[in-house]
This record gives sequence, C-alpha cells and structure tokens, in this order.
Amino acid sequence: MQSYTIGQAARLLGVSPDTARRWADAGRVATHRDEGGRRLIDGRDLAAFSVELAQSANEEDEGSYTSARNAFPGIVTAVKLGDVAAQVEIQAGPHRLVSLLTREAVVELGLEVGVEATARVKSTSVHIDRT
Repeated sequence: MQSYTIGQAARLLGVSPDTARRWADAGRVATHRDEGGRRLIDGRDLAAFSVELAQSANEEDEGSYTSARNAFPGIVTAVKLGDVAAQVEIQAGPHRLVSLLTREAVVELGLEVGVEATARVKSTSVHIDRT
C-alpha cells in the first residue's frame, strides 16, 4: 500500500502542510513513522479522510465549487471493476470525480484505493493519469 508524507497529503487535500500536521496531531488522520522517522499516512486512510473532509466542507458551504483548470490531482477513493469496464472515483480537494474506463486501463495504471492520480477533464470526458 502506498503511503504519503504530510507534505504530499497536504497537497492532495488542498491545504498547507501545517494544517495537515495539525490534523494528524489531533488524531483526525492516522500516521506512522518510516525507518527515517518521517510521519506517513497510509493511502487508504488518506482516501477515507479526504472523502470525510469533502463531505463536511459540502455540508458547511452550500455554494458550488468551480475551477478554470482541467487537471485535478487527487487520490483514488473507489474502484469498481466489471468484466470489461470499470468505474474509478478520485477525491481532488473538495471535488469528487468519477470516470468510466476499461478494466484493462485500470489494471495497467495500477489504480486502486489510496493511489495518487490526476483526473483530466476534456469536454464531457474525464481521463485519468497515474501520478
């Protein structure tokens, strides 16, 4: 399972590293230390926390989110595999993006919950790049 540093998690969550560190210190997201002593967050824990964070932000703010950019770096929060097709969900800050793609593409990209990925939006299509 992929793990993320506090800085990487902060970037994926759209907050400062200090904010991510305070959340970890408060126990809002679980961390562990690597052999070098750096604090890391398990990808699955970060994925779950990003969904929780986005849901609470949506409950507090009734306004809509917009973006002039077409690339949304985030973390994979769900993968549903069918025989031929697949559905991948990415939480990119407050944005939840869902893409339908082939099962083969999901396997080739190694997409699974907790993996960092970027959703690229072109017109009505969402393309996912593994980062």
